Amino acid sequence: MLKLKPYSSSLLAFGGFLLCAMGMYFVFIRPALLPEDYKYIGTISSAANETIPQLSDWLQKVFWVMGSYIFTTGLLTVYIALTSFRTRIRGVFTIVVITGLGSIGCMTVVNFIINSDFKWVLLAFTLPWLIALILYRLHK
Repeated sequence: MLKLKPYSSSLLAFGGFLLCAMGMYFVFIRPALLPEDYKYIGTISSAANETIPQLSDWLQKVFWVMGSYIFTTGLLTVYIALTSFRTRIRGVFTIVVITGLGSIGCMTVVNFIINSDFKWVLLAFTLPWLIALILYRLHK
């Protein structure tokens, strides 16, 4: 018989790892504005830099903070997956649902709203979280 308990915590840990990787991307790699950002706001990079010269510098710092939060959310998710979720501590399912909705869930929904080029990638990053929750519920 398939043991669902270890798979649910492993999938949740994987989802947390994906958040850690995403956070590092935002801190170290992501440019202040992507081509899709300029498209969404209806301008080009030269016009934005001319109109608001400090925008890129300010946004880079915003993404450092946001990336740090994404990374720590992922790190805490990995920890919860390998501890409380695995041992089924009372209330952990609710906490994982709320944190999933408030983190990767919200980011995914907003990226669909703005028609981001990354919406499908983010949806894929949400799947381990959802599957872990389903497997958790299936295991009694």
